[in-house]
Formats: sequence, C-alpha cells, structure tokens
Amino acid sequence: MTASGQDLDLSSLTSWLEQNLPGFKGPLIAEKFNRGQSNPTFRLKAASGDYVLRRKPPGVLLKSAHAVDREFRVQKALAGSDVPVAKMHVLCEDDSVIGSAFYIMDLVRGRNFDDPRVPDVDAVTRRGLYDEMNRVLAAIHGIDLEARGLADFGPSGNYYRRQIDRWTKQYRASETGTIPAMDELIDWLDQNVPQDDGRRTLVHGDYRIDNLLFAEESPACVAVLDWELSTIGHPFADLAALIMQWQRPPGTEGRGLAGVDRKTLGIPDDQVFLDAYCARMGLPGIAEFGFYLAFAFFRMGAILQGVKKRALDGNASNPDLGLRLGASVPEYAAGGLEAAKSV
Repeated sequence: MTASGQDLDLSSLTSWLEQNLPGFKGPLIAEKFNRGQSNPTFRLKAASGDYVLRRKPPGVLLKSAHAVDREFRVQKALAGSDVPVAKMHVLCEDDSVIGSAFYIMDLVRGRNFDDPRVPDVDAVTRRGLYDEMNRVLAAIHGIDLEARGLADFGPSGNYYRRQIDRWTKQYRASETGTIPAMDELIDWLDQNVPQDDGRRTLVHGDYRIDNLLFAEESPACVAVLDWELSTIGHPFADLAALIMQWQRPPGTEGRGLAGVDRKTLGIPDDQVFLDAYCARMGLPGIAEFGFYLAFAFFRMGAILQGVKKRALDGNASNPDLGLRLGASVPEYAAGGLEAAKSV
C-alpha cells in the first residue's frame, strides 16, 4: 500500500473474494473513483465482471463515522423496492484483508450529474430528471420499515435533538479553528428544536443529484448512491438538505443553483419542488421550513469540517478537494443563520 493508504492490496483482496464472493474469478484490476470523499470507492474489473468496492478510509476515525456496514445493510434491504439501489454482494468487516472494512456491490451503469444545472440536456429532459428526484425522495420516505427489516435502523425519540447533539460533537471533534457564525448557529439550533411530530421514516442523509445515477436514455433513476449517513429520522431533513444545496453557488464544487434562471432550464423553483413532494406524501404543506433549512446548513458545515480535518491529517480520499471544501464551512454557517431568520 502507498503512504496515502488509498490503494488496495489486490493480492489479499483477490484471495478473499475467491473465497467469499460466489462466481468471482480473477485477475483483478482496481481503479479509484474521484467521487466518495468520505468512503473511498473503487471500480473492480475481474474476469467474472465489474464490481464496485466501498471501504472505510484508513487511519483514526471519528466514532460512528464511515459506517460501510450500515450502507450495505440498508441497500440490501431496499432491493426490489421503489427505491433503486445497486445489488449488494458481500460485506467484509475483517480489517486484515485490505486494512479496513469494505463491501462489494454491482457496478450500475448510468448517467451521473455533479452539477444540478444538468448541462448538455434539454429543458424537457431536465424537468423529467427533477421530477424523478422528487419521486425517489418520496419513495425513500415511504419505505415500510418493518417490512424491510429496518425498524431498528435508528433510535427513537426527537430526531433533530439527536442530530444536533451528534453533529455538534462531530464538529467539535474535527474543529481546526474558531468560526463564530458556526458557534452562533449551533446555539440557535439548540434553543429552537421543534417538538417531535411523530414522523419517523428512512432518511438518506445526503440526497442530491450527484448521488443519483440515471438511465442513459430516460430520466429514470437507476441507483441511489452514498448511503453512509442513512438512518431512521425525520423526512424533512432530506428535503431541506436538497433545497439547501440549491442555495449554493453553481458549479461542480458549490453544486448549487444560486442566480440560475431555473424557468428557462426547466428546473422547478424551491416552492414548486416542495409542493410536488407534499402532494406525493399527502401533506398540506410544511410549516417553519426555515428551521429545517438552518439545520441542513449546519450539518453540511459539520460534515465538511470533518473532511477538512481528514485532509489535514492525511486521511482524506482527495486531500486537495477536502481542503477546498473545508474552506466553505463559514459560508454554510452564514447560510444557516440566514435561514434561521425566516422562522
């Protein structure tokens, strides 16, 4: 393995797969995807076909982070549902094989867009992609937890109280300097947690267009990716995180829609998207959406602070990108405070 710790011990991996993955045949070639800041992801090419490997990063990790076992479990449970996921093959929790836990899944072929403006398609196609994003999000939140064996996939109780406490601890553990706006946002959220309304669904935790794969010839979603942050929680967290992302600057790093002429592009505005979601979920609307939006800004800021810390510690999948993303944490804090004003 290299000093970065991101390469794979192909000899050890091949031996393990020959014993544990039915039908697997080597030799094996691995190519690392650029995506996957948190859990390094590789395309595996073998005589028996192509696969994808997702692993925990090496090094000292924050408690409960990089839970590839949870990613494997939830995607396996969703097989055959209205939520499209890759086929799961096998989970390895033996660190001695490649240095950290990993799982193997099918390679799903499809279109991936890392820019929510979705360049190079027409407005009709773009409108269809966004409607499909809306449908799949509602499908995730409509999963029957008992029937899918996911009733214990997250603790009970007030989701937002739990999440604010969790991400505050994660943020403090990865803090590399004082950000006054982040401290202020944490205090505001702590004092404005809404009462538990009883909604308890599967939540993806990082739902956005670049974590979806679409069919080559249609707007149909063929796989939802990156389930590391999934849990049982409150559905508006996913919805607000998506709307939050759109407030960011456009481009492959900001991945937002700020200042974009959405109508011309065929992209729904925030309220139209919210209304479509509510119609699919049978909801009359969402009161005080600003709280959920403020929380979404805070949580993403905390996540990116962790990415920055891993980059500084030498454990990031892409250190240069990690540092650039980490530099935006104050902007997320400011966005959260702005959203709080609308409550």
